[in-house]
Amino acid sequence: MSTPPLPDLLSLTPRELEELMTGLGEPKYRAAQIFPQLHRGVPPDEMSNLSLALRQKLKQAAVCRLPHIERKLLSALDGTAKYLLSLADGNCVESVLMQYEHGLTICISSQVGCRMGCRFCASTIGGRVRDLTPGELLGQVITVQKDCGARISNIVLMGIGEPLDNYENVVKFLHLVNDPAGLNIGYRHISLSTCGLADRIDRLREENLPITLSVSLHAPDDASRSAIMPINRRYGIDRLLESCRVYFAATGRRISFEYTLIAGKNDSVGQARRLAQLLTSRLRGKEKHGMPIHVNLIPVNEVEGTGFTHAGREAVRRFAAELESRGIRVTVRRTLGADINASCGQLRREYMQQANTEPAAETAENSTVTISQRGDG
Repeated sequence: MSTPPLPDLLSLTPRELEELMTGLGEPKYRAAQIFPQLHRGVPPDEMSNLSLALRQKLKQAAVCRLPHIERKLLSALDGTAKYLLSLADGNCVESVLMQYEHGLTICISSQVGCRMGCRFCASTIGGRVRDLTPGELLGQVITVQKDCGARISNIVLMGIGEPLDNYENVVKFLHLVNDPAGLNIGYRHISLSTCGLADRIDRLREENLPITLSVSLHAPDDASRSAIMPINRRYGIDRLLESCRVYFAATGRRISFEYTLIAGKNDSVGQARRLAQLLTSRLRGKEKHGMPIHVNLIPVNEVEGTGFTHAGREAVRRFAAELESRGIRVTVRRTLGADINASCGQLRREYMQQANTEPAAETAENSTVTISQRGDG
């Protein structure tokens, strides 16, 4: 009979850390000494405020492994840094550090690979290997913050993986990274992006966390969306937007809609018009001042093998102008790290191909989460 794995210290809440201390015959207050140091990236062996005996106990009773930086690419254009991070089991994920006027923002991964199958995304090629633990999510922030030597004030869960497909671990991470004794990053400085798992959006609403939710829409109708996003066969646009409407009504938190522009697929003025009509009718209805609607336009990142190319500047301008003329607030996302392919998925794919160690993975076609052919969930 195999022995259970040792607990991961970075995945433990202060309460769970207290329970671990009690189990080791130590007073609860030891947890308050350990927790802040863990979140600064200090390994137990180097915690000078602990006795050597306690350090040895921790080493035997738990693990603490920060991701290791395998590669770091630094953009000469804007200072964006892309990290390839290896985990304890040899799998790799990517994180991206971006510089803005309001501070440093990190984009982190939530899974090793992804099973959602979005046709334009490098992260989903090869499927999903496994979920990341709360400690592995947190470890990306800690490792990159230690490397850059400056405080990271904003987090975006938009890297490799679908955050809401790793629901419990992601929610626990949100609580950990917000803890005042740890990194103390405010919920309002955290953005979570989903491809449209409507049932998980409903669950997230009940968590009552004031984070920013971003929903990847990418098409104005079910037929177009299903062609590039298999999840739409399970949760069609009407079902998804109803979850978004109820989410806003319950939380008051604005939702951003991501729209990746793909040349010849979803970038016409007519599609912009249909998108505006769709969002207005489903989210505002007859209310003149209903849910605020904000669309982020993103020129597609060209990934080898997908056959998709980005729309030109003029197509982007026309699409944005059409939305704005119909009362939709629009942002055209600035491309950061263009010289280092800062969009997540490509660096990991290249690394795994070179190492010839592609692991077995789940995809939308073979995962235990069946993607039905109906659009009503």
